[in-house]
Parts: sequence; structure tokens; C-alpha cells
Amino acid sequence: MNFKQIHIGKLIEQRVQETQIELTRICKFFDCTEKEIAQMYEAENLYADFILKWCKLLEYDFFRIYSQHLILYAPIDNQKYENKKTGKLALPSFRKNIYTKEIIEFVIELIRNETKTTSQITEEYNIPKTTLYKWLQKYSTIRDRKIS
Repeated sequence: MNFKQIHIGKLIEQRVQETQIELTRICKFFDCTEKEIAQMYEAENLYADFILKWCKLLEYDFFRIYSQHLILYAPIDNQKYENKKTGKLALPSFRKNIYTKEIIEFVIELIRNETKTTSQITEEYNIPKTTLYKWLQKYSTIRDRKIS
């Protein structure tokens, strides 16, 4: 999964194929034509309310893909995060530095395939070296146990 370039229409179409939901059901759910559904598949971006409907219909959280993008390509500065915690904000504040299993696997795979070095990953994705080395240690032992 390429979290840098997100084409939501293609991802939705892929999920529709996986779940094998009939087009007539989709059209009825969205109250639209087959042509409009095809246009959604071609769209690189969709309105949030359409994505939310797709999430419900396909039982998949497409918004998490965007969250993963933010974690990898727009990590929050720790100093800014600390400043935000102390002040009163109208909107809820979420920590973006909570790494999901998919992100960890993605980063570990980059290192194992020698696509990127640990220093490149810490620079590009702003992942602390200690966190990265803990992941490498933890996931290499899990992988070794599965093999033997």
C-alpha cells in the first residue's frame, strides 16, 4: 500500500471487488446510477460524506488510510504537541504518533528489503531511533519464532 499517493476511488473499487457487493445494491444505497458509481471509482478524491457512506457499506475504515498518511508524511512536532495539550482547543486533539501494525510492518519491510536505511527512515518519517530499534528487535524475534 502506497500511503503517499492515495487514490480513494481505486481503493473503494478494490474493496467492492473483495466483498463482491452487487452494483445494484450499491446504486440503491447511494441512490444514484451505475455511471455515477463508475465516476466515484475514477475519482482520486471524494467528499467526506461519500467516503463515510462507503465505509459503512463496505465495512472498512478508509479514513484510516489518510491517518496513516499523516503519521508517515506529516508527523507532529513533539514541542507543538506539548503546547497544544496545555491550551484549550475547540476541536479534540489526537496524537498522530501512535503507530499501527501496518505502519510498523511497512517500515520494517523497508529496512529488510534495504529500500531505506534506519537513518533515512528516522529523517523522512520522524520515527525516533529507539522506537525503530525496538521494532526491529521485537519483530525479528517474532518472525524467527514463526519460522522455527
